Amino acid sequence: MAKFIGLDRLGKIFQMIRQSGGIKNAYMKLYRYDDLKLGTLVGTDKYGNRYYENPYYFYGRNRWVEYADHLNLEYDGSQIPADWYGWMHYKTDLPPIRDGSRPKYKWMADHSENLSGTKEQYMPYSTTPPKIEAWDPKKSK
Repeated sequence: MAKFIGLDRLGKIFQMIRQSGGIKNAYMKLYRYDDLKLGTLVGTDKYGNRYYENPYYFYGRNRWVEYADHLNLEYDGSQIPADWYGWMHYKTDLPPIRDGSRPKYKWMADHSENLSGTKEQYMPYSTTPPKIEAWDPKKSK
């Protein structure tokens, strides 16, 4: 009877709010990610990203990441380290915190995000003059 009325869904909504840390945090999570999910915390990487899993959801939507809070709305997929990327895309079923098979060598570079399109990206100096110049109304013939 509770399923027929929809009380079980109402209970899940309250569980999602409780797991998010209250109404305000649930609203902020909904604002940042356009989604509010219920799942178990699998692990956290060294950048502060939190990884969740819930087999109740469809395959391909049952693993997700919540980016570190200091990123606000400036997050993208390149901020996920390679180990966690493999887990997120089902290349392995073991998360990196439980899988010790990947060796760590001193010559391996640390993860860095893709800065293309940001103001921090490298922009080489060009010696070629531009073909089109902006019009300056103050400059006369």
